[in-house]
Amino acid sequence: MTDPFRQDGAGKPDELDRLWTPHRMAYIRGENKPVDESVGECPFCRIPGLDDEAGLVVRRGELAYAVLNLYPYSPGHLMICPYRHVADYTDTTDAEAAEIADLTRAAMRVVREVSGAHGFNIGMNQGAIAGAGISAHLHQHVVPRWAGDQNFMPIIGRTKTLPELLTDTRELLAKAWS
Repeated sequence: MTDPFRQDGAGKPDELDRLWTPHRMAYIRGENKPVDESVGECPFCRIPGLDDEAGLVVRRGELAYAVLNLYPYSPGHLMICPYRHVADYTDTTDAEAAEIADLTRAAMRVVREVSGAHGFNIGMNQGAIAGAGISAHLHQHVVPRWAGDQNFMPIIGRTKTLPELLTDTRELLAKAWS
């Protein structure tokens, strides 16, 4: 049965099903993006002060930590952040750079173990012009990938699907990391 309320962009009824992801609107509207990315307002500076569950922190190191991305590209999308408010990778200390690398490698191992990820996209967007949503605080993305994971949904449907709640993913990864 055709739902007469489903319409294409021109207002004509279509035969497409809808997969609603209203949580993405907060990201699209920039609701959680700080106007001021200074130390006091930066979410990557605030997260370590929260308990692990509330902050979605998966692992804490001495100089950096691993946290789930609140707006993930795929399930298990982590970010590795130094505690220090530093924007540019070249400004990290040798110890910070080493711990970011160690946490990245460990994140890959853990995600691969619990989810069978086939590959990863690893990267840092350095500066707003390079796509950094929060450019004042360095964060490295660890994005798990699976064969066929990026089908038509994000390209045509402008939607990304997640199979479980972020809090459940955080708990699973944190347990496996221990």
